Amino acid sequence: MTEHAPHPATIPGYIDDKDSHLTRLRRIEGQVRGLQRMVEADTYCIDILTQVSAATKALEAVALGLLDDHLRHCMVHAANDPAHLEETLSEASSAIARLVRS
Repeated sequence: MTEHAPHPATIPGYIDDKDSHLTRLRRIEGQVRGLQRMVEADTYCIDILTQVSAATKALEAVALGLLDDHLRHCMVHAANDPAHLEETLSEASSAIARLVRS
């Protein structure tokens, strides 16, 4: 996983929705623990796959929310710095491509 240093004097775009994102991620964490229990209990394959699909969709929703926050916040701030704007656009494009390929 690659981590990028934030542009100077910026805060994460998701800061206003941080609690909401954390709540959703904790719920997903619980779903994944539930999946582990299902496998340990030899649950029917299709039932497990149904829950995997639900957890996957939940993660995708978090990703899309973070991307929306990024575009609305980070891209707006980067617009004042052409060099940073190009970098931020490239990062956003790469993130979108990863989401589409998954």
